[in-house]
Amino acid sequence: MFWLLETAKAAEHGEQAQAAHHTPIIVELVNHYLGEPVHHLQMKTTYKFWTSFFKYFHTTPEVVFGEYTPENAIPWYTVMFVIACILSVTIIWILKGKLSVEEPGSGQQTLELGVLAVRDMLTDIVGPHGIKYFPVVMTFAVLILVSNLMGMFPLFLAPTAAVSVTFALGLSSFLYYNYIGIKENGLFGHLKHWAGPVWWIAPLIFVIEGISNFIRPFSLGIRLFGNMFADEQVVSTVSGLKPGVTYWLLPVLIMPLGVFVSFIQTFVFILLSQLYLSEVSHAPHDEHSEPGEHSAVSHQVHGPEGEELAPAVT
Repeated sequence: MFWLLETAKAAEHGEQAQAAHHTPIIVELVNHYLGEPVHHLQMKTTYKFWTSFFKYFHTTPEVVFGEYTPENAIPWYTVMFVIACILSVTIIWILKGKLSVEEPGSGQQTLELGVLAVRDMLTDIVGPHGIKYFPVVMTFAVLILVSNLMGMFPLFLAPTAAVSVTFALGLSSFLYYNYIGIKENGLFGHLKHWAGPVWWIAPLIFVIEGISNFIRPFSLGIRLFGNMFADEQVVSTVSGLKPGVTYWLLPVLIMPLGVFVSFIQTFVFILLSQLYLSEVSHAPHDEHSEPGEHSAVSHQVHGPEGEELAPAVT
């Protein structure tokens, strides 16, 4: 809730809080206890690397990332993403409860509804063999949904409103489906897929497909970040239209839209990830026939005298 933190801190600290109004108290506490050792580690490792890297562009890490201090050594989105991971495991554990086939609880039914929805998507898009990718796809779904919804609660921010987190998620999806493609088809077969079936335009298609594939992690990240960040900014802008009136009323009325956006962006991310998997993963040859389908074997039926009567099919 950027809008809540911004207004509260501005009222408490005045203009001095403008640069830090996006920092929840839990992030400040984490940096208070862990910021100093992390800051020293950064100065000895990553700071030297970025200094050497950015000098080729005539700039410094401070210009790009901001000032290096113990107070911001651990970014807010890192803390929030770790909390999202913990919440994801906790929520699943609570909903799971005591598993029962005869008398499933409401939490188990809710969890089963989500599991069946994602499983059916995998079956429809990738194929029956796509079930083996379910753990990774479902992990994406739960983690992104929890991260999106965190922005609805005070003292929390949606980590998916930070471009670093969404790019990391997009890159994870990109690396996973390319790993599956190389594992199932081999490196040469995976790259050959980019060239298409027509040999005389294969070089052009290969370049186009290569560019398309390497753009995917950025498109996944930008789409998720743009929608979640825009949702936060809309609430922040609307809440400040008339202080005292719009501060609480309008943001609460807009929250259902934010929940809808959170679910839609989760759906879009896992849908695209499954589409990418369907391009590189193919069912084994023995799975192409439907279950219970038998191959027709023709043979001749002979009469008592050995004459051929008619072909039989089994």
